Amino acid sequence: MSMQLRVVHKTTFEYDGRAVASYNQARMTPLTTPGQIVSHSRLEVSPAPWTYDYRDYFGTAVTAFEVLDPHESMTVTATSTVHTDRAPAGMPTIGWEQLADPDVADEHTEFLATTPAVALHPELSERVQRIRADAALPGDAAREVCALVHREVEYRAGATDVHTRAADAWEQRAGVCQDMAHLTIGGLRTLGIPARYVSGYFHPQSRPAVGEQVPGESHAWVEWWDHGWHAFDPTNDSEPGDRYVVVATGREYGDVKPLSGIFSGATTSAMTVDVALTRLA
Repeated sequence: MSMQLRVVHKTTFEYDGRAVASYNQARMTPLTTPGQIVSHSRLEVSPAPWTYDYRDYFGTAVTAFEVLDPHESMTVTATSTVHTDRAPAGMPTIGWEQLADPDVADEHTEFLATTPAVALHPELSERVQRIRADAALPGDAAREVCALVHREVEYRAGATDVHTRAADAWEQRAGVCQDMAHLTIGGLRTLGIPARYVSGYFHPQSRPAVGEQVPGESHAWVEWWDHGWHAFDPTNDSEPGDRYVVVATGREYGDVKPLSGIFSGATTSAMTVDVALTRLA
């Protein structure tokens, strides 16, 4: 079932004092991919900034902007209209011997590295290796790793923050979608399966009503390589369908932060985020 979705993502920063300069990068513009077409996108910043648009190393659309006038608050609003029409994923095809080909490792080396963010707790690493022993194909093992993370880790808002590592989330058996994605990526890479982090949005209603605006939030899931990128959402234990909007891909959360930057002049800031999703057709 194809959909047309409007996404409005608004972030507001309130400073304790007057910021005299702010330098930022926004990764809030959805990608046009085989499963989705972006028909409209706009990024608005107040106060008015200097901006520069480019694609990063992983192909994500980035808007770099600078606000050099003194300001006590800053608002960044990304508005997009996206048409989604995703075909069901096919059956696993690549075998373990093909996956071990040096050319695969060379092409996807960034998505095979075990970084601190995704490094596994020893217990989870052992369980993932047991999955490998029983899986005929890498795709079968990948699906079982997703199921393991979904089954063992409770989704609990506030249990972690953006700096929490996968091993810590596993130890407490709780986290949010970012942690589920990091745990899954760590498990897949441990088995030599290239895996990447995907950020975007997810409409929370199984059958969204046309014209109804609902609150949402940023979401994260994974993709692994199987003669092409195969997406899966370990948080919801399902393949992403037409309710998903892809914004960015990277090695881990640090590569896809919706907003990142620095400011000077003020001492602290408070941030509020509002995401609204509307099915248009």
